Amino acid sequence: MASVTVMGGGIFGLACAWEMTRRGAHVRVIEARHIGAGASGGHVGALAPHAPDNWNDKKAFQLDSLLMAPDFWAEVEQASGLPSGYRRTGRLQPVTNAPALQTRIDAATSRWPEPIGMRLLGDPQSPLARPGCWLQDDLTARLNPKSALTALAGAIRARGGEVIEGQTATPTGPTLWATGIDGLDALNDSAGRSIGKGVKGQSALLDFALPDSPQIFTDGLYIVPHDDGTTAIGSTSENEFTHDRPDDQLTDLIARARGLCPALADAPVIDRWAGIRPRARSRAPLLGAWPGRTDQYVANGGFKIGFGMAPKIAAIIADLILDGKDTIPQDFRLS
Repeated sequence: MASVTVMGGGIFGLACAWEMTRRGAHVRVIEARHIGAGASGGHVGALAPHAPDNWNDKKAFQLDSLLMAPDFWAEVEQASGLPSGYRRTGRLQPVTNAPALQTRIDAATSRWPEPIGMRLLGDPQSPLARPGCWLQDDLTARLNPKSALTALAGAIRARGGEVIEGQTATPTGPTLWATGIDGLDALNDSAGRSIGKGVKGQSALLDFALPDSPQIFTDGLYIVPHDDGTTAIGSTSENEFTHDRPDDQLTDLIARARGLCPALADAPVIDRWAGIRPRARSRAPLLGAWPGRTDQYVANGGFKIGFGMAPKIAAIIADLILDGKDTIPQDFRLS
């Protein structure tokens, strides 16, 4: 069996480690702090597609990954015996100009496999949605980020891999660096130029149970009910920040969510989170061999779409490291 080290216990690191483990490699994951300590440790877990109009390779890649997700997470749950919180419950978006959306609805019909699609609703019959016009899509799913990471770690261990937390090490042999913002800073230093930067995000968890309801999205605000009886509120995208802790911007976001969905008005806030997400200049993930470093590979730049992209990224990274097969899209390449 091939022996591979994965540095980083976020979604990219664990998903790639799991895919290589299920293909027969012996994989050791080394996480300096704890699983989900970085950008993957938030609450939202929205697996939402890009708009299907103005199609491009990045949107096609994401669609493939979202369609892979049900089988990916089912196998993780079976191997670990733990829930990931994955379910395709759909998404609702409030609409002010319904005729302008017909092109998008037609594109979904053309690009997405049947019976998945988009439609306009006058009454979505969700306690989270006020009366009015809403756009519903059937492709959007959600998972519980912390549960999903725990399940991935459990699946890796169940198949004979190692997941080591609270330690650092100098790896030898083939190594995948999936270390979030720290790894992105190292890539910037290695390249001698900026290929990405950190963007602060914040989210909250409310004690409000509506597990069967579609999630709500509008103007950067996500409201995502989870299976465990909580509802996530997120997330900010802050290019300028002075610290990585929750602050008044999160308080304002929670107020927006309560205003949009009065059912949340009295729901207690049970947790607040903030973290620095790695975003590439291209806004696409950064994948491939680390230039100038033998047997060193990178999976970084997940930003806000890491969980949705993870199943397919895991597959192509496993192809690259285990089989030498390079199928990385041009826009995702480090070079």
